[in-house]
Amino acid sequence: MIGKVGKPQFYSNSDYKHGTSEKVGVLLVNLGTPDSPTPRALKKYLKEFLSDPRVVEIPRVLWWPILNLIILNIRPKKSAEKYLSVWTEDGSPLLVNSKLQAKGLKNLFSERDNCQKNIIVELAMRYGNPSIDSALEKMAQDNVGKLVVLPLYPQFSASTTATVFDKVFTKLSKFRNPPAVRLIKSYHDQSAYVQAVANKVAEFWNYNGRPSHLLFSFHGVPIRSLYEGDPYHCQCQKTARLVADELNLKEGEWTISFQSRFGKAEWLKPYTTATIQKLAKEDGVKKLDVVCPGFLSDCLETLEEIDMEAREDFLDAGGENFRYIPCLNGSSQAVEMLAEIAIDEMASWATGGGRKEPDANELTFQKHRATALGAKN
Repeated sequence: MIGKVGKPQFYSNSDYKHGTSEKVGVLLVNLGTPDSPTPRALKKYLKEFLSDPRVVEIPRVLWWPILNLIILNIRPKKSAEKYLSVWTEDGSPLLVNSKLQAKGLKNLFSERDNCQKNIIVELAMRYGNPSIDSALEKMAQDNVGKLVVLPLYPQFSASTTATVFDKVFTKLSKFRNPPAVRLIKSYHDQSAYVQAVANKVAEFWNYNGRPSHLLFSFHGVPIRSLYEGDPYHCQCQKTARLVADELNLKEGEWTISFQSRFGKAEWLKPYTTATIQKLAKEDGVKKLDVVCPGFLSDCLETLEEIDMEAREDFLDAGGENFRYIPCLNGSSQAVEMLAEIAIDEMASWATGGGRKEPDANELTFQKHRATALGAKN
């Protein structure tokens, strides 16, 4: 169908030049963060986040007044205070660490002789900035014709990974010439990820000694998601079991729990707060280490909820020594793990994906042929 004259209906690369080799793009996507630790910034961020129907599965006609008339008038101030407690000179810890991962991945691809030199890496946030829309537009201008979407969520959930896919495809549906896309749904049991987490814990213990008990705390989701077929719960369980095996932990030396419950609905259990209190009061655990494998970057949920609130809960319940083991963040282990996962997904593309990629002579011929037919570039 021919569109109306005026503003183009579809986004396109206005700088495209015939005879140019397509590039491969890797889009890293994390959850997001407010632009600043202020009530105003939090209100904007929370509105976008909590308006996503995958995040809050309540009919819109019921949820809209609750969100706009109650939550967004109360929660931003409280959340801003929490964010302020973990904010750094460089900004939000989650964004700072995610940027380090993206930068490290770019450097690694450029340094490896066996990697394509034309791999473009961009970072986006599902909610907030930098946006997925802006990252995809930038990749289009860089002539990315093959795109790997790599969410920074090792375990799949409809409320995290799936909403990233929603946003990516919503934007690409507006592209005149969208790239070929591959989605990395999860990597909860991939050896590169499991080994990276296990190595992080082992290194921490080498410097600080072993605890009485190790707690794996994952972000929670409403329990109804499990009953409706979301694999998140099972994937968290498998991640914890595999990491525990790598660390040679015996039964009774480690536990799994779920944090960050929101609202009155039942969420995945056991809850982290209740678990920590039980370990101290009933099980006699005096030295507790907590690791959060569901997060690749430290953020509010790890630095404030675990390293501050959970620490206080454990000590108040009779525990003596609480230690939080940081996320992979911008470490070489994190970068190498992400690179291995992305390269595995790009493997057939690197060899042509079943078809021969044009060489320099063929690209030059394509350009001459296109310009002879009237193309500008």
